Amino acid sequence: VVGREDSIDADGSGPILVTTRNDVLDDIVEKCPENRRSDLVFMQNGYLDNFLQSKGLIDNTQVLLFLAVTAKGADPIDGVTKVNPEGLTAATGEHAQAFADRLAALDLKCNVITPEEYRPAMFEKLIWISTYMLVGTAKECASVGQAGSDHKELVEDVISELVAAVSAKEGITFPDGVVERLASYTAVVTDFPCGVKEFEWRNQYFYNLGDDACSAHNGLLRECAEKGFLGFELP
Repeated sequence: VVGREDSIDADGSGPILVTTRNDVLDDIVEKCPENRRSDLVFMQNGYLDNFLQSKGLIDNTQVLLFLAVTAKGADPIDGVTKVNPEGLTAATGEHAQAFADRLAALDLKCNVITPEEYRPAMFEKLIWISTYMLVGTAKECASVGQAGSDHKELVEDVISELVAAVSAKEGITFPDGVVERLASYTAVVTDFPCGVKEFEWRNQYFYNLGDDACSAHNGLLRECAEKGFLGFELP
């Protein structure tokens, strides 16, 4: 395990799993020897495309982690649901299989998929975290489970709105059943607390699409701002 202040061995080989918060990614990449940067494996939540493209790392291995750890030292809750018994965690890229093998050794599931399959899956997780966290915060819910049960119609409306917005912007076709998949995952991590965080990596993607495309989503962000529930100013 290498800490943030440690150096990465320029003569090493194999995947380098980046498990930091998004706001230190730039520093991580800059400190990584250039010959090892293609080994960086990104598994952060959110929309990373702009950052990865700016660093010339858009083809690096990426991971969508659908699991939750409720406290330090607690066993992870795998993203295995009634709708997706094969699990929702997915990886793509050069080191995807190595990462899947590592999770398998911990009895956790991971699907190795193509870059073309990864893209809608990435946006689907972005929609999940940007919807349930936002609705839950705006409506003062204790958890994503409460947001999904007490405000089911609103959650589904926002998800449908964001699916349509991404499809129009990116030319992506989502597999059928997005609402059901995300609700089923929420049931697995039902006690996860709500909070609108890392705005520039999560909800800002949708906010920037404008009110015509994301009126419900953007309206909820403004509702949170008016109630003082955001730790940042909306652009």
